[in-house]
Amino acid sequence: MQSQDVAPRPTSSASAPVVDVEQAEAALVEHYPRLVRLAYLVLPPALGRNRRVLTAHALTQRALPRGRAAASVIPAQSTGRDGDPGYAFVRLQVLRTALEAGLPLRRKAWPKRSQLPPLLPQVWGLRLFPRSGGADELALDQQLSALSAPARAAFVLRGLERLPDSDVHHVLRTAGVADPDAALHEADGVPARYPLLDSPEFDPCSLQARPTDLMRRRQHLKAALAAAAAAAVCGALIALPGDGWGPDGAAAPPYAQNPAAQAALDPGRLVKVSPVAWQSATRTDFSVWPARGDLTTDRALLRRALAVWARPGEAVQVSATPGTPSGGPAGPPQLLYAGQVDNARVVIFYDGLRIARYAEPKDGTAGAALDFARADGASRIESNAVVLNRTDGNVRYLTAPWVKKAAERDLLKPGSGAMDLALTDGITAPLASPATQTGACTSWNVLQITDDAGTRLMTDLGELVPARLTTGRPGAAHDAAGSEALRTWAPFGCSLGDLRGHGVRSVNAWQYAEQPLPDASGTAAWVCTRGETWRGGGERVQAQFHTPGGKYGAVAAKAENVAACGARDPQVLAGVLWKSAAGSWYLLAAGSRDTASISATGGVRQTAQGNLLAAKAKQGAQAGLRATLTDGRTIDGLR
Repeated sequence: MQSQDVAPRPTSSASAPVVDVEQAEAALVEHYPRLVRLAYLVLPPALGRNRRVLTAHALTQRALPRGRAAASVIPAQSTGRDGDPGYAFVRLQVLRTALEAGLPLRRKAWPKRSQLPPLLPQVWGLRLFPRSGGADELALDQQLSALSAPARAAFVLRGLERLPDSDVHHVLRTAGVADPDAALHEADGVPARYPLLDSPEFDPCSLQARPTDLMRRRQHLKAALAAAAAAAVCGALIALPGDGWGPDGAAAPPYAQNPAAQAALDPGRLVKVSPVAWQSATRTDFSVWPARGDLTTDRALLRRALAVWARPGEAVQVSATPGTPSGGPAGPPQLLYAGQVDNARVVIFYDGLRIARYAEPKDGTAGAALDFARADGASRIESNAVVLNRTDGNVRYLTAPWVKKAAERDLLKPGSGAMDLALTDGITAPLASPATQTGACTSWNVLQITDDAGTRLMTDLGELVPARLTTGRPGAAHDAAGSEALRTWAPFGCSLGDLRGHGVRSVNAWQYAEQPLPDASGTAAWVCTRGETWRGGGERVQAQFHTPGGKYGAVAAKAENVAACGARDPQVLAGVLWKSAAGSWYLLAAGSRDTASISATGGVRQTAQGNLLAAKAKQGAQAGLRATLTDGRTIDGLR
């Protein structure tokens, strides 16, 4: 941004309302999160996310007037802030100082306070940054970073504050912008995806924390002491007969280079598998995928990707599925893909334990992202695809070399058929991703894969490796590809949203019981869905109840880290309060086929033989469930 973008501060109008400290403080406290978000979005991205967060808080906290002051006459447009001169004043102060923070330093002028690192707040030993969003937020952040500060301010005032252009022009002029019309015109170049501004990606009040460079921090804090101690230790070690911390000791000096670590950063040593290796290999998983993409020989890109994997900087967005280590590779990893996809350059590695995906904008490296997912022990079926890129609500997959056909299917519409997806060098055409959908669930699109072994469904749950969908009794589940399996999944597809971001490997849907409903209301189905994870823990189980004619199933009970409904213990018991068409309330419960009897206690007391129970109840009744199995063991109902 050039220094002439911001003009000297205009004087306040005599007709502007007067704001005292108390009124401004009340507005600042009430709308603090919004004001900090505004400052964070306007501040220059070159500061890095940690400093942007701290500076945004500092500028907002310094927005109070020292006495009585005139406020901007442009009110806030959102409900609850209309006509509040206190809010208009502090918003103007925050905007003005955020614009000043992006001005270049001059040799013959004292820097403004907003141009210097904030004195307060300070967080020692931690780097703070907002939670990572999706591909849409990343794209918007990249587009905003290419704008000048006044243009970013214009975009934010339009989208976050919902001001019309005439009011945006006035606020920018009052904040000191020399040419508000140019700022508005430049902001027109960014698509108006204003709801994304409310994303956690741009929320400096909801933060993640990581340590700073621990070695460097320690060196800075104890530099003088370390120098003196190093001299003394080195003198003592020279005199040792051979069992010290020298080259012949147990540990090499801290500055020694590890050959394996060095090899892992050399793009020339990347493992590249032959395109036909999978046809004769004993194992068919990610380890036999060939390297694909149009940039597999771009050493500069590969070197950057490996360096970021080993040492991600502050500006890199790092994410990992639960239970996935995010450290650097132990040795040269295998290259699965390197190429340009949509508006990004993407590199995908595999190190035998993890899939690592590096992505950067095609026109630079600002806003690079690094994602990890576990893939150890993956079978051929679970190695069918990895996520290549997500953008605009769509996802592209890189498929295994043995995949012959790919299609898109709506899990909620089992009779609608599958729509074929073009495959180009193993890359699918984009398909709608359910991983980022918000609001009402009206569809759940999944990837249908076909190879020599058959057809199967995979679903995007917001991670690099899509989860496999199966149906059937635990221990004998099969891929959800047939018509009956699709009908089983149809009412329960939307419940997969509860499994997003949990490192899920596969999800099984098992109809464990059918129950005739009282008052001749038809027959309901009881289905148990269980999500297994790559890490072997954190399994999520849901017992769901589906009445005849209902579009969606209802979650009757759920649990985590339990053996129920799994291969080790397929038994399950759940209940639900249900109201018949005649207006009567019932407690309905069902267990799997090995259930000998079910007992209800608490607000409803009744025992039934077999695996079904239907007892009259009152609205809001609370009851406990316990079942006795045919082998004499007892189990409690899921809650």
